[in-house]
Amino acid sequence: MLRRVVRFILTLVGVIVGAALAWMTVPILAERNIVLIEYQDIIITILFAIISGLLFFVLSKKLIHYTVEFIRLIEQKLQEMPANDILFGVSGLIIGLLISYLVTYPIRQLNIGWLSLLLTTLFYLFFSYLGISIATKRWKELEWSELLKRVQRERHGQQIVTSRPKILDTSVIIDGRIFDICKTGFVEGPLVIPAFILEELRHIADSSDTLKRNRGRRGLDILNKIQKELDIPVQICEKDFEDIQEVDSKLLKLGQELNGAVLTNDYNLNKIAEFQGVPVLNINELANAVKPVVLPGEEMPVQVIKDGKETGQGIGYLDDGTMIVVDGGKKHVGETIDVLVTSVLQTAAGRMIFAKPKAMDKVV
Repeated sequence: MLRRVVRFILTLVGVIVGAALAWMTVPILAERNIVLIEYQDIIITILFAIISGLLFFVLSKKLIHYTVEFIRLIEQKLQEMPANDILFGVSGLIIGLLISYLVTYPIRQLNIGWLSLLLTTLFYLFFSYLGISIATKRWKELEWSELLKRVQRERHGQQIVTSRPKILDTSVIIDGRIFDICKTGFVEGPLVIPAFILEELRHIADSSDTLKRNRGRRGLDILNKIQKELDIPVQICEKDFEDIQEVDSKLLKLGQELNGAVLTNDYNLNKIAEFQGVPVLNINELANAVKPVVLPGEEMPVQVIKDGKETGQGIGYLDDGTMIVVDGGKKHVGETIDVLVTSVLQTAAGRMIFAKPKAMDKVV
């Protein structure tokens, strides 16, 4: 019903436009003394109105379709934008229009015809865009923006969180240990999940490769568990950086803007973040830190499971996954023997323990 009403209104507009064109054409014909038929003025007006009305009627269907799609697109973009960005964007637009009015006032007084109109339009477009752009991108730098956030949280009955936001990386979500760490209470919120990370997880979950698909679905399951089973605040950040292609670069840029820490287990991302001055919480470093301390001279049982890289070496692992390199352990592959720790090597990738057999007796 609404489409029919809109189509009727557009057709009526077409009739009015046709009549207006006829009223502009008739005086021209009269000035040149062109008379083709009797009642020429009325007939021309009716013909112009009918033709224009039919044209608008035919084109109205597509026009309505494109108008509806355009409105939906605007609604979608507005829904993706944070409320603060919309508020400050409108304020910036108003300021931009005010500046445009003041700047173009002398131009309007010159009365230079179409050039005056063109310059005025360009100034209005430029300052409007500038006002919106500056207001939406730089409002977070204002000292009272944090006060505005607090007021909004108090109105919605939310707890005011003063801790640094933790931004989750794709790797740490798929890894899954973040859920157990948060469950212990050692990590304070809020946890921030960027929309571009969710999009990357969705692409991984839709992959044709079985392993990637399972990893993506595991990551989505972990996020659902964090949101439903933990009391820690979880926020979805819709902010994106369209001028940046790499997801890791977007993550670090978001960390800088939110003054947050990036939660990851990606060694390379860790190093880049340190270079750019973004705080990083590496899950692997945490896992290494909580492993039991092993001192040189300590005795422990180890099952040697394979040969080492060097001649005569054997490799074993502790329950927590720590690699033990047993000097002279190659001949004990498949056996459990007592070893003495000779040294411990701590690296960013993990910890390695070097040991030697205590005795040649088998310990089964």
